[in-house]
Amino acid sequence: MKISIITVVYNNQLTIRDAIESILCQTYKDIEYIIVDGASTDGTIEVIKSYGNKITTFISEPDNGLYDAMNKGIALATGEVVGILNSDDFYSDAFVVEKIMKIFSTQDVQSVFADLVYVHPDNLDKVVRHYDSSYFHPSKFAYGWMPAHPTFFVKREMYQKYGVFKVDYKIAADYELLVRFLAKYEVSYMYLNEVIIKMRIGGISTSGLKSNYILNKELIRACRENEIYTNWLMVLSKYPKKIWGLIKK
Repeated sequence: MKISIITVVYNNQLTIRDAIESILCQTYKDIEYIIVDGASTDGTIEVIKSYGNKITTFISEPDNGLYDAMNKGIALATGEVVGILNSDDFYSDAFVVEKIMKIFSTQDVQSVFADLVYVHPDNLDKVVRHYDSSYFHPSKFAYGWMPAHPTFFVKREMYQKYGVFKVDYKIAADYELLVRFLAKYEVSYMYLNEVIIKMRIGGISTSGLKSNYILNKELIRACRENEIYTNWLMVLSKYPKKIWGLIKK
């Protein structure tokens, strides 16, 4: 069974190599690796090209943002399973994809997700917060909760049936897609009780009060567009558990 892994990147010369290396070292060999670059100008393209044909597909062109680039990658994918690895992130070890694909090959399931940890950008061994996806149930979407999207792997046919990322979302298109897949259309899932992704802190969804306001507004919109009742109070109730994630690290 082939898996397609997509990395989207724009001007991320300093960290893209970690993402690439964490895929190339995987023990699972039937990997189609797709990189979608947004016409970087900082040397990112040169880093990617240095890997030659180890990258299955590489395109570099202007896009309409992160989610548009992800959609381009999905359109290029030919694997039965699709995963997305952000250019700031990397897999926790060389066996991640093998474990994920074992679930798909032995279980009747359409998607898999797991845990991730946020790490300090200057010390990748320093865990800042633990994102525990085990608490997830589709009913939690109304409270602003989702499984960690970077750990989400899904059969490609789900994108074909239920659509891709909505590009008019600024921050929470990943949340909306998971609401649509896991709640509205009841895509089956399995949780892998392991940390499989290390994510550097400092992403757009964690970059200040304004971003958090936009994020929460879009979470409410995503629920309502997919016929899930929620409100501001329900969505904001997630923050105490985020504090618990800091303690649990």
